[in-house]
Amino acid sequence: MADPYLRVHAVNIYVKDQARSLDFYLNTLGFHLAFDARVGSGERVLAVSPPDGSPVLTLTEVKPDSPQRRLVGRATQIVFVTEDLPATYSEWRRRGVRFRNAPRLRRVVYDRTGDASDSPSVGQDQFAWGGAFTRFEDIDRNSFALVSFDEVSRSIETQRRAAAAKQQAEQRAAHELEIAMQVQARLFPQRLPPMRSLEYAGACVQTLRVGGDYYDFLDLGRDRLGLVIGDIAGKGMPAALLMANLQANLRSQCATAVDQPERFLQTVNRLFFESTADNAYATFFYSEFDDGTGRLRYANCGHLPALVLRESGAVDRLEATASVLGMFSPWECRTQELRLSAGDLLAIYTDGITEAFDAKDDEFGEERLVETLHAHRGLAPRELIAAVYDSVRRFSPQEQRDDMTLIVARCRDC
Repeated sequence: MADPYLRVHAVNIYVKDQARSLDFYLNTLGFHLAFDARVGSGERVLAVSPPDGSPVLTLTEVKPDSPQRRLVGRATQIVFVTEDLPATYSEWRRRGVRFRNAPRLRRVVYDRTGDASDSPSVGQDQFAWGGAFTRFEDIDRNSFALVSFDEVSRSIETQRRAAAAKQQAEQRAAHELEIAMQVQARLFPQRLPPMRSLEYAGACVQTLRVGGDYYDFLDLGRDRLGLVIGDIAGKGMPAALLMANLQANLRSQCATAVDQPERFLQTVNRLFFESTADNAYATFFYSEFDDGTGRLRYANCGHLPALVLRESGAVDRLEATASVLGMFSPWECRTQELRLSAGDLLAIYTDGITEAFDAKDDEFGEERLVETLHAHRGLAPRELIAAVYDSVRRFSPQEQRDDMTLIVARCRDC
């Protein structure tokens, strides 16, 4: 079990006038306003913090007749550390801050119990810590130590540089991720090739800001449309890069798809295999629709079965015809065919839909997907996809575990 979160919330500084003290801490010392609020009694709760924002000083105003009035103008036990004490001293003096003494070197010896002394020698089980030291006062003469120990200064500088480097790295990573999102968004279809007898749509909802699911609509010429879905093994940026690789291979070779679909897919597999690591692969579903005849030719490469919901209510499952892409070379593939009739519905999807889990770890599953498609089959493809996603989210309202991609196509008059 991780240690419980614990930090100092605030240290009270007693002042005569909150507004006057606030002006001093903000405009003279350069502190920041930590919070400013009214509690139920109407009392103002006001706090400031130094530029790094770690400690918080609560400026507590006390009435003239309050017993706590005697706590105003006393030496506090608060020590501020600065990287360059002479520079801070000079700047604050210029702004009117009162110092009790000029900075002077001080050598403090600590023993194993934590007790400190000004001993000139360092004995066994002791260590020395030396640096510059002074005290300054606020507007109510509350006094604070200001130190610049050598080791502390180096530690502060190291921490500051590390924090700055981390912030720059995070900003750079966020910028690169934003670019990756924009690039990947352009890899999905930007236009739908017109089909006389088929209305269709696709959508991808990613788990992370980029992902490994891929769908595409390819204009193959001669009134043929390619409808494809791929699912890269893995998530995030690595999967997105492989997805882009697969898309490039697919689009560069699709000129041969109509006449030689098996050879086309073998070439895509070879290129993917040669350009990826041994453990990289993708499940893939390729289909080609003939707008004149209503024929659907397909190859299922280790992917989930696509579904054809017939107008009659029957359901055809388009099972695997080959193994996954990118895992094997040589690699064999075969295609199969069927005909779509008016009213038939084709759904191609990734496992992010069917493997969405509810609170009991039950899967959404293929059966629920079929039921959802049947229940909303009268909708246009884009609205039908939205209905499926809505059904999955209601079934699995917790954080999405995997990318969800779906293509829906309806034959109008084949």
